[in-house]
Amino acid sequence: MSDVKKIATRDSYGNALAELGAEHKDLVVLDADLAAATKTGVFKKAFPERHIDCGIAECNMMGVAAGLATTGLVPFASSFAMFAAGRAFEQVRNSIGYPHLNVKIGATHAGISVGEDGASHQCNEDIALMRTIPGMIVINPSDDVEAKAAVRAAYEHDGPVYLRFGRLAVPVINDRPDYKFELGKGVVLREGKDLTIVATGLPVSECLEAAEKLAADGIDAKVINIHTIKPLDEDLIVAAAKETGKVVTVEEHSVIGGLGSAVCDVLAEKAPTKVLKIGVNDTFGESGPAVELLKKYGLDTEGIYEKIKAFV
Repeated sequence: MSDVKKIATRDSYGNALAELGAEHKDLVVLDADLAAATKTGVFKKAFPERHIDCGIAECNMMGVAAGLATTGLVPFASSFAMFAAGRAFEQVRNSIGYPHLNVKIGATHAGISVGEDGASHQCNEDIALMRTIPGMIVINPSDDVEAKAAVRAAYEHDGPVYLRFGRLAVPVINDRPDYKFELGKGVVLREGKDLTIVATGLPVSECLEAAEKLAADGIDAKVINIHTIKPLDEDLIVAAAKETGKVVTVEEHSVIGGLGSAVCDVLAEKAPTKVLKIGVNDTFGESGPAVELLKKYGLDTEGIYEKIKAFV
């Protein structure tokens, strides 16, 4: 997909906030001294009076966001995923999740594609953490189109939402007239009869390419994009599993507690199926160029293709 337009979903986040800010006066944005990196600086430039820099104090930022939500405002609290979900987990759980406040968490720089910042900043645990908070919506968009739609859907939803964005530019794959974003509903990107690939976030475009390579080998793969991990589109996943008999999950996240675990939970209960989970295998990341890291950890097209071929 070298000739396809590529945009980092963190850029999509910043642009979507600015667009929504012009429509809704109750939208406010909080950041933890990372407005340039999270791209909330776009909103800050347009609406400086509605942007609050809380400094390098993510836990306090979540408390401030919770307080603002109680006044009727709709706060988007932004930081790197490692700090938003990891460092501030207690405040997200107790100050936002427990009272079920209308706070949106914009978590950028998720996964190993953070690159040179290394293991301390490469959050591969955030989906697992956020899934455990009762009432928390968890969204992991695959491209620019989906990320913008997700931000709008998050604003329109009444309750806490965790939005996961990436640093690396990814192909735009959803720029078609019939694309529709709906919370809790997966999107079938490719039909197939031999197995189902269920992917989320950055690897979705890689899975589409891997499916083409598999097709050349006579393996017909169905590809489903799951942008909302919680609530999960259980009906779509169960139907696909029954139709194809094998399921592969792909995520730029630990294989423990993320999309793969969510899919296995529902299939174990409703349609026992053989499942292969592709992701980060119970290890920390390391420093290096994002593209090279994805290749090393088997999350590029070739790595996904090879693992699926061996599985089938």
